[in-house]
Amino acid sequence: MVSVLFYKNSTKVYKNNNGGGNNCHYNEIYNFSLRYLIKLIKSILYIWAVCITKTTSGMSKIKVENPVVELDGDEMTRIIWKFIKDKLITPYLDLDIKYYDLGIEYRDQTDDQVTIDAANAIKQYGVGIKCATITPDEARVAEFGLKQMWKSPNGTIRNILDGTVFREPIVMSNVPRLVPNWTAPICIGRHAFGDQYRATDFLTKGKGKLTVKFTPEDGSPEQSFEVFNFKGDGVALTMYNTDESIKGFAHACFNQALMKGWPLYLSTKNTILKKYDGRFKDIFEEIYQNDYKQKFEAAGITYEHRLIDDMVASALKWNGNFVWACKNYDGDVQSDTVAQGFGSLGLMTSTLVTPDGTVMEAEAAHGTVTRHYRDHQAGKPTSTNPIASIFAWTRGLEFRGILDKNQELIDFCKALEEVCIETVESGKMTKDLAITIKPKVEHGTDYLYTEEFLAAIDENLKKRLGK
Repeated sequence: MVSVLFYKNSTKVYKNNNGGGNNCHYNEIYNFSLRYLIKLIKSILYIWAVCITKTTSGMSKIKVENPVVELDGDEMTRIIWKFIKDKLITPYLDLDIKYYDLGIEYRDQTDDQVTIDAANAIKQYGVGIKCATITPDEARVAEFGLKQMWKSPNGTIRNILDGTVFREPIVMSNVPRLVPNWTAPICIGRHAFGDQYRATDFLTKGKGKLTVKFTPEDGSPEQSFEVFNFKGDGVALTMYNTDESIKGFAHACFNQALMKGWPLYLSTKNTILKKYDGRFKDIFEEIYQNDYKQKFEAAGITYEHRLIDDMVASALKWNGNFVWACKNYDGDVQSDTVAQGFGSLGLMTSTLVTPDGTVMEAEAAHGTVTRHYRDHQAGKPTSTNPIASIFAWTRGLEFRGILDKNQELIDFCKALEEVCIETVESGKMTKDLAITIKPKVEHGTDYLYTEEFLAAIDENLKKRLGK
C-alpha cells in the first residue's frame, strides 16, 4: 500500500509497506492519484445512486422529475406526517422535497417569514403538500410564549397563491353518514382569498367614532364612511376582496363543475351585505353569461345563486353530486359540516388550485388534533385518523404527475388512496370511524391505535405494489 502526499510540482519521499523509500517527481504521482480518485468517486456515486433508487426489496423507485414543497406542521398531525413520509412516500419515490418547517415555534422564530417563503416556493415549483398547523389564539400565545398572535398560515398561503380550495369527502362504504340521504359526494369550492382571513381587527377603548375611508391613487375624491359611534369599549373589523380574485374564484368553480358534470351553486348573504356579497353575485353572473352558459347547457348542468341560509337547508335535503361555491369563511364552516356529515373530519380531501390551474397546494382539511397530542405527550395510546394527511400527499403528488406527464406517479397515488379505502372497508380503522358504526367500541376488536393503523396501510401498500 502506498501513502501519497498531495503536493503538486514538488519532489517528495514516500514509503511503501516494506519501509523502502523512493524519490520521485510528485506531479506524476499527483496526476495518477487524482485520476484514480476521480474514477473511484464516480464508481462510488454510481453505486450509491443505484442503491437509493431501489426499495428494500430491490424494486426501482418511481422517478419524480421536478420537486415538491413540503410544509411540516404541528402536534399529532406532525407525528403522523413523518410516518407517512418515511413509510409510504419516500421508500417508493425518487423525489426532491423542498422542506419548510411551519411548526408554530419556528414560525415565531422567523416572524412568520417561513410561511411566506414556503408559499413563494409553491409558486416556483407548482406543488405544495402541507401538514395541519396551529393558528394561535390567546391561549396558544401563552402556551408557546409567542411574540404575537400570528395569522393563519393557511390564510397567508392562500392570499399569496390566490386560489380556490376544493374539498370533497372520501367515501367509505362501511362508514355510515350522519346525513343518511347524502349518498354521493358534495364538492365545496372555498374562495381562499381575503375576507376574515386577511382582515384587520382591533379592540376599541372608551367612547369614540369609528370611520373607514378609501383614498384613490389617481387623486379622485376620497370615500369616507362613518361606521359606528361607540359609547364604551368594543371591537371592530375591516376586510376586503378584489374583483380580480373573485373572477378567478368564479372561473375555477365553473371549470370544476364542468369537469365533474355537476351543477354549481354560489351562496352569499347579499340581502345584508348588498355591496360586498352583491359583488360576488354580480361577477359570477356576468362570467356565467359571457363564458359558461352555453357550455353548461351543452353539459346538461345548471348554475344558480342562493342565499347562504337557503343553501344550507337545501344541501341537507339533497343527495349530493353538486359543487357549492362558498365565500372564504362560509367554505371553512361548510367543508367541516360536509366532512362530518360523511362520517369524519378525517375523511376529507383539500386542494388549493390557482385560477390558471398551474399551481396546487394539497393539505389535510382538519386541525392538529391537540387532544390526541396531549395523550401522546402523556405516553397514552392514541387512535388518530391519518387518511386526510395521506390524501394530502397523494393529491399533491398526483398533480405533480399531471404537470410532468408522469403516469407511473399518478398510478402510485391512486393505488395508495385505494389501499387506504380498502383497509378501512376490510374492518381496520381508527376510533373516530369505528364509533360511527357502533357506539361502544374496543381496541383490537373494533379499532386500531394510530401506529397500528398506519402499519396496516403500510403492509397493504407493500402487498399492492408487490414489495
